Amino acid sequence: MAEKKITSAARGIPSKKGAKAPASSGKKVTDCKDRLCPIHGDRKLKMRGRTFEGIVIKKLVGRVTIEFERMLKLPKYERYEKRKTKIHARLPDCMKDDVEVGDLIQISETRPISKTIHAVVSKVVRKLEAKE
Repeated sequence: MAEKKITSAARGIPSKKGAKAPASSGKKVTDCKDRLCPIHGDRKLKMRGRTFEGIVIKKLVGRVTIEFERMLKLPKYERYEKRKTKIHARLPDCMKDDVEVGDLIQISETRPISKTIHAVVSKVVRKLEAKE
């Protein structure tokens, strides 16, 4: 009886010579070279702490500014007032085409990236509908 030797390529395991594994069907393959991307980066940002949802009011290279409303209680008058909060968040390269001004996005807190940026975009919740 002749035994058949199964190679690592047949099992779907990439060889050590730099060959790539077969791409899985149905999944979107993204070529993200951003080192600080929380999904693809080699220095992954750990998303920890609070998450916020807000509307994108400004989009710059590598970052976005979101704004959301919160209710603040005024004990003296036994009422609430609306206040707006702006937060700057890092925009990974793989998401820069998905996010536009007016979209509702979710951001997560992370370690300080710069003087003003302490959050990273985690997902797009709702796209802005185009008016025709």
